[in-house]
Amino acid sequence: MSYLKMTDLDLSGKRVLIRVDLNVPIKKGVITNDKRIQAVLPTIRTAIKANARVMLMSHLGRPKEGVFEEQFSLEPVVRRLSELLEQSVTLVKDWLNGVDVEMGQVVLCENVRFNVGEKANDDELAKKMASLCDVYINDAFATAHRKEASTCGVAKYAPIACAGVLLDGELTVLNKVMKNPERPVVAIVGGSKVSTKLALLGSIIKVVDCLIVGGGIANTFLAAEGHPIGKSLYEPNFIDEAARLIEEAKEKGVDIPLPSDVVVSDQLSDEAEAEVVLADQVADEEKILDVGSETIKAFKKIIKNAKTILWNGPVGVFEFEQFSKGTKELGKAIAESSAYSVAGGGDTIAAIDKYGLTDDISYISTGGGAFLTYLEGKTLPAVEALETNKED
Repeated sequence: MSYLKMTDLDLSGKRVLIRVDLNVPIKKGVITNDKRIQAVLPTIRTAIKANARVMLMSHLGRPKEGVFEEQFSLEPVVRRLSELLEQSVTLVKDWLNGVDVEMGQVVLCENVRFNVGEKANDDELAKKMASLCDVYINDAFATAHRKEASTCGVAKYAPIACAGVLLDGELTVLNKVMKNPERPVVAIVGGSKVSTKLALLGSIIKVVDCLIVGGGIANTFLAAEGHPIGKSLYEPNFIDEAARLIEEAKEKGVDIPLPSDVVVSDQLSDEAEAEVVLADQVADEEKILDVGSETIKAFKKIIKNAKTILWNGPVGVFEFEQFSKGTKELGKAIAESSAYSVAGGGDTIAAIDKYGLTDDISYISTGGGAFLTYLEGKTLPAVEALETNKED
C-alpha cells in the first residue's frame, strides 16, 4: 500500500476536504446509533489541532440525485458532530461553488448524493469538489469499494490526496491479518449464501489454518459432503463449488470442520420449537437453523487455540433466541480469546452489539462491502485513487 497519510502532512491553514462516512441510522430526526460518527472523530480532531480549514462531506441513505429530500439531510448529523467536537459545526447546503471556513473551524457539506453525477463518478463533479481544497483526505473506509465522485474522482483532481486515520488504520489491520498474521489463523465465515462469499472463501483458504463455516454456507457444504439437509436454506447450484473448496482446503492443509450436530425446526418463528439432532439425521421437513452443542464445544476449542481470528457472519439465525446459541457462544469465545480478533460485516456487528462483546474484540471494521472486497483480494477503487494521486 503506497499512499500519503494525513499525519505525514502539514495541514496548518490548508483547506482540507475530508470524505467521511456519516451514513448513520436516523428515526424521526434522531440518530439511533452514532458509531460511524465516533469512528471519524480522530481524523477530524487531528485536522482541527493542525489548524486546518476543515470541510467534511458524506452521503446519507439513497436519495434521488439532483433532488433535495429532507429525510436524507445531514442536519441531525451536524448537531451530533457539534456535541461530540464541543464546537459549532455548520451545515452548508450549497457548497460546490465554494465554502467559507476559518482555520480550526469545521463545516459539513450537505449529502453528496444530492449532487447529480456522484454515483457515476462524474468528472466535472469531481473537479468541482477538488477545487474546494488544498488537500483531500479519504477517511470513509466503508465506501472505499465504490467508485464515486466523492471517493475516487476527487482524489484524481485534488492537489494532494491522502488517507485519514480511520482509513489507514483499517487497511493496516486487514493487511496484517491477510499477509502477516500470527498463527494459527482461524476464520469464522457465516451467512446465507456461498455465492455471495465465494471469492472470500477462496481467498481466505490461502491464509487460514482453519475455516469454520456457518449458516446457509455450512448447509451447502454439508450437502456437498452428502449429509441430508431437509428444507434448509442452501444453494444446490453451488454444491460443486463447495466440494471444490473442501478439496482445495485439504490440499493446502486447511481444516474445514463441519457441524457434527445441528439445531433444527420445521419453521422459523418466535414460536418455533428447536431440537438438536446429529448432522446426518436431519428430516426431510426440517430446517437447520443453528449449530448444536457438541459442534459449539468443538468450535470453541479451535477458537481457544487460535492466535489470529477473523469473523464475518453469524453461524445461526441469531435473531431468534432458540437459534442464537451458536453465534452467542462462539462470539463469547472470540471475545475471551487471547488471539488478535478482527470482525466485520453488518450481521456480525449486530451480534457483537447484541451480546455486549464490543470491548473485547481487538478490531471491529467499519466496512461491510469494503471489508469483504479487501479480504477477497480485490482492489479498493478509493484506495487505488489515493495511490495514483501520489504517483502523479
